[in-house]
Amino acid sequence: MDLYQQLILEHSKNPQHAGLRDPFEAEVHHVNPTCGDEVTLRVHVEDTPDGPVVRDVSYDALGCSISMASTSILAEETIGRPLSEVLTTYEAMKAMLTSKGEDPGDEEVIGDGVALSGVGKYPARVKCALLGWMAFTDALHQSGHSTETTPIPAKEGTS
Repeated sequence: MDLYQQLILEHSKNPQHAGLRDPFEAEVHHVNPTCGDEVTLRVHVEDTPDGPVVRDVSYDALGCSISMASTSILAEETIGRPLSEVLTTYEAMKAMLTSKGEDPGDEEVIGDGVALSGVGKYPARVKCALLGWMAFTDALHQSGHSTETTPIPAKEGTS
C-alpha cells in the first residue's frame, strides 16, 4: 500500500472535524445519487479586516472511503485559512480530480488532497471525491460569500 492509499484510509477511518458544530452561517445536505454517499456540512466564515476567514467546517457524512477522506481533507485544509486561499484550493482540487489523471495536484496548494490524484482516472469516483467540496461551496454561497475565483492555469503537459 502506498503513502497516498494509507492517507486516504486514515482520513476515511478517522475523519477530521467530523460532527456538526455551532456556530455556523449555512448548512447544506448533498447526496451523490450514483452511489448514495451523503454529507451534511456546516460552514462558519468570519469577516475580518483582511477579508473573510474560514473558522470552521463541520459535517456528518456517510459514504465510501473516497468521499469520507475527501471531506476530511477539505476540513483539514480549509479551517483557519482566508477564504480567498480556500477557494484557490477548491479550484486546484477540482482541476486535479477532473483531469482524468493528467494533473498530479500541487501539494503546496491542496495539501493532503494530492492523495486523491488517482481518482480522476475513474469518472464514477470523481463525484465521490467532489461531494464534500461541492457541499462546501454551496454552503459558502448560501452564507452570502462569493465563490468566484481566478482560474488556475493548467500545468504544462495537461489539458
